Amino acid sequence: MAIIEKFLGQRVEIPEDRRYHSKQGLWAQAQDQDLVFGLTQPALILAGGVNDLDWLVENQVPVTAGQDVVFVITGKILYISTPVAGVVFFNPEVKQRPSLASEDPYEKGWLFRIKPEVNKEKAWQTFADMQDYIESLKGSEGLKNPQGLKGGVSGICKAVYTGIREQKF
Repeated sequence: MAIIEKFLGQRVEIPEDRRYHSKQGLWAQAQDQDLVFGLTQPALILAGGVNDLDWLVENQVPVTAGQDVVFVITGKILYISTPVAGVVFFNPEVKQRPSLASEDPYEKGWLFRIKPEVNKEKAWQTFADMQDYIESLKGSEGLKNPQGLKGGVSGICKAVYTGIREQKF
């Protein structure tokens, strides 16, 4: 398990026993014949946690790689797509209690699993390992702003945040 002590002001864990789809901030874990997917702690922190979510397709239907399957309301709006083709199965617990995705992201907070069309091991190899995922985070706001300062680290954000704070209404 890798631990980043200061990621946007918070401590995050990145399990070594998973693979990662860096672009969406998803983790993948092989279980039986399926691949299980959920949001990583860094992705959840960058998004602002999970407020609500909904499935965009029916449970237990075939999906294509890149198809949007989960609509997530965080501090932003996210469309989560499937990294591989296959039959999708959703986590009913996280639908009933969306905060579970943030509270226990690597266990009970998984979003969906897919029984891949192709060999599971072949699909598994398309994802980044833990070290590559950590490397992909280096350009993120989380590592550029380890203290979690309001207004971020960009000059424009700081100027806007400072300007708002100085206004008198």
